[in-house]
Amino acid sequence: MSESLIWSAVALYLVVSLMVAWCSRTGQRASMADYFLGSRQMGGVVSALSYSATTYSAFMMVGLAGLTYAGGVGAFGFEILYFAGVSLVAIFGPRFWAVGRHFGFVTPGEMLGHRYEHRGVAVAVTLTSCLFLIPYAAVQLAGVGYLLSGMSGGAVSFITGVVVATVLAIVFSRVAGMRSVAWTDSLQALFMIVASTTVALLVVQALGGFGALFERLALEHPQSLVVPGNGVFNLVNFLGLTLPWFFFSLSNPQVSQRLFMPKDLSAMRRMLLGFLVFGFIYTLVSVLWGFSALVAFPDLASPDLATPTLLASTHVPPVLGVIVMVGILAAAVSTIDSIMLTLASMIARDLRVPSTGGAGKEAGEQAQLRLGKWVMPLIALIALGFAELRLDLIAVLSVASSSGLVVAVPAIVGAFFWSRGTAAGVLVSILGAGALVLASFVTGIKPLGMPAGLWGLPVATLLYIAASLVTLPPRHAGQFMQIAARQGRG
Repeated sequence: MSESLIWSAVALYLVVSLMVAWCSRTGQRASMADYFLGSRQMGGVVSALSYSATTYSAFMMVGLAGLTYAGGVGAFGFEILYFAGVSLVAIFGPRFWAVGRHFGFVTPGEMLGHRYEHRGVAVAVTLTSCLFLIPYAAVQLAGVGYLLSGMSGGAVSFITGVVVATVLAIVFSRVAGMRSVAWTDSLQALFMIVASTTVALLVVQALGGFGALFERLALEHPQSLVVPGNGVFNLVNFLGLTLPWFFFSLSNPQVSQRLFMPKDLSAMRRMLLGFLVFGFIYTLVSVLWGFSALVAFPDLASPDLATPTLLASTHVPPVLGVIVMVGILAAAVSTIDSIMLTLASMIARDLRVPSTGGAGKEAGEQAQLRLGKWVMPLIALIALGFAELRLDLIAVLSVASSSGLVVAVPAIVGAFFWSRGTAAGVLVSILGAGALVLASFVTGIKPLGMPAGLWGLPVATLLYIAASLVTLPPRHAGQFMQIAARQGRG
């Protein structure tokens, strides 16, 4: 594919998205909630599309397609189990929304700090989120780098693609905060689902249709249609990949923070239903991309090149290929936007000394907002540095980040359902289990041969329960839980 066509498509995408982002600027974004939560007034359709674009990033069309290319049909099972985990939003979503409205929470860390009556909890959640989410943002940047480089035959370098994605993410997030990100996400989500589905069907037709595609897979790559196939999805690896991904909607703060944003519970229900429909279609399309690339190009140097190679091939008309490319670029940028906004809000909100009240509180809010805006580009630049390392499979790196973030799940579940949970339990579980998970990934050591994704959550749960049972519970935990349950049902 020609370099000029690629840059023309990127330029057109930039112009249209900037117009949408600029039109989303309404009123004076004078508070943290205005800028980072869209004033808590997101409708159901916009919330669903934004949630989808944020969740289904470069991981899907580049990462999941690559994982299907490398490991076969097990990738579909892996993603479907994640998909099932989104049902947790039906349980926890109304509770997040209720306490967020009642107490004015902006970040998940702030919520947990209040519930456990210890500011150190909010600090621990924020530091852990930064540690594991910035590499996940780097995964999105790397996805764009592989995409543009692969489709241009190397004319656009990997680093150039990464820099382009970084600049776009900074621009969109700065225009109007979460409001502009949500509206550009909605445009991007619609664009990427329609374009990727249409082109996937054309690719399958070019390969002889669904019957011919799966006949060739059965003859030439039979291991791709069974589990564990070539060994990528043996039971231990499968569970290690799947368990942290199942809790993605709770453990990843850029996702759980969005549970504060819908304008009412009806909007939240529409958000969840819309996301489920979107996600199921996109999962099928991404797996189909991986299978198609395996049949058409069985000897790729890296599985992550499956989608870029397929889009740049003669099986896809150049104009359609560049449309899908822009859709994947948009998905990656939307995820980076959300991570930047969430981490910036957590750093500004949870790491600063809280203001007392009155004029001091208002001034503190403004100081938090200024700090959050300045922190966002710094987060993007750090992620860019990680992306340049080009570490491992995109899908595997994404799960590694989730393995580190999942240690916060016991604290989140306990916040709403176990009044005996304590701040000490949270700190020991998040810091202790998080350190063990990080050490496992850095050293490559797997206790009993098990990946961190398999034992991180059980270890965090045991630490949380044990430390909580030997320390005094917060005085007002019951009140917090009653507000969550009562208003959540309303």
